[in-house]
Amino acid sequence: MALYRRPRVVTEPVAVTLLVIDALEQLGVAYAIGGSLASTVHGVVRATLDADLVADLRREQAAPLVQALGPAFYADEAAIREAVERRSSFNLIHLETMFKVDVFIPGGRAFDRQQLARRTMHVVATDPERTAYVTSAEDVILAKLDWYRQGGETSERQWRDVLGVFRTQAGQLDVTYLRQWAEALKVGDLLARALAEAAKE
Repeated sequence: MALYRRPRVVTEPVAVTLLVIDALEQLGVAYAIGGSLASTVHGVVRATLDADLVADLRREQAAPLVQALGPAFYADEAAIREAVERRSSFNLIHLETMFKVDVFIPGGRAFDRQQLARRTMHVVATDPERTAYVTSAEDVILAKLDWYRQGGETSERQWRDVLGVFRTQAGQLDVTYLRQWAEALKVGDLLARALAEAAKE
């Protein structure tokens, strides 16, 4: 298991995300940080308005999760149960900061399961030092390309995040894996474009 010791992430989003991670770990739920926090770990630091977690939560863990989070969070138990049943997502809101954590339940796609299977441990905060599971650099790229396509290929932030990971992780990425899963996700053309753009700088 890789452990990278370069804290890269903005403090407040990570602090709130770690509170949710503490609750998930207390319940023994497998999770991984994804989205913009993950692309910050692997790529270029940028501010984010929310955090994304992939979490393999079960229906019967909805009530214990709400209890573990306590009064610091707005958490709708019924919405959590529904998200688990539909293999979709729900959100948690930290009331003091109004920072939102979106929790995605792995769906039926093999790629959804891969994100948890290939997660790696990273230092995400200091003073005190804290580690957490983060989706792999390759899976961050693939997930963001997938979101970019689903969003009509208009999000400049998503595209910049992808290029930031490519440039920061140059020479370390498993390109064969990227191409294999890009084809499965039907974003092979976007991967080729990102590879070409990243290679120019």
